[in-house]
Amino acid sequence: MKKKLFGLMLVGVMLLTIAAGCLTTTETITQTITVTKTATQQPTNLENAGAGGGAVTTPAGYQAVADLVSSYPVEELTQDEIDGILWMREEEKLARDVYLTLYEKWGLQIFYNIATRSEQTHMDMVLALIEKYNLTDPVGDNGIGEFTNPEIQALYDKLVAEGSKSVEDALKVGALIEEVDIKDLEEWLAKSDNEDIKFVYENLMMGSRNHLRAFVRTLENYGIAYQPQVLPQDQYEQIINTPMEMGHIG
Repeated sequence: MKKKLFGLMLVGVMLLTIAAGCLTTTETITQTITVTKTATQQPTNLENAGAGGGAVTTPAGYQAVADLVSSYPVEELTQDEIDGILWMREEEKLARDVYLTLYEKWGLQIFYNIATRSEQTHMDMVLALIEKYNLTDPVGDNGIGEFTNPEIQALYDKLVAEGSKSVEDALKVGALIEEVDIKDLEEWLAKSDNEDIKFVYENLMMGSRNHLRAFVRTLENYGIAYQPQVLPQDQYEQIINTPMEMGHIG
């Protein structure tokens, strides 16, 4: 499954590259300058943001997240559940790290907001599962852009390269990441029956749907109609045409 989704994301990056050719050079330059000048800068220190997977402050606080996860009973884990937890820990880090890096590149507030307000919380929720079940955290002390899983490392490198081409490409990369998150979470959820894992994955998936809506609407502000790269068209349209969701966290 992981290799299949890895391939889907690579195809998505290729499609985004092709789609970028639909914008004229003048449009790209004008929109990039406008966004960069009007974005509100927030201080970020990417060199220090990777301690323990990230020194970015989680609004909810890690202990609050851990308490929520701990409120569910401890259940025996299957190998699929273990694999899913470890994969999603790094996949959520990928989202956070790409967004922090693209924020540093373009100064676009949506990246800073999602990275620091949501993706870090998502990482913390998965970490709470890892610690609850005494698993080995694949993130460890890895810094921004550093991953244990070579597939996720390769994805990070490709997504950052694509998103560094223009603000529009960066926003498309954001939408693609959220599509893949939703797809991955759906598949891992189907292989999990522990209540705490289901709680975490359902919250993460809700957050990804909200982030996808945010990226698509931001692209619409540039006159760009985003086309789904991973999700079926009907599922994508259902998400986009549904209001923002509210949940426990993220």
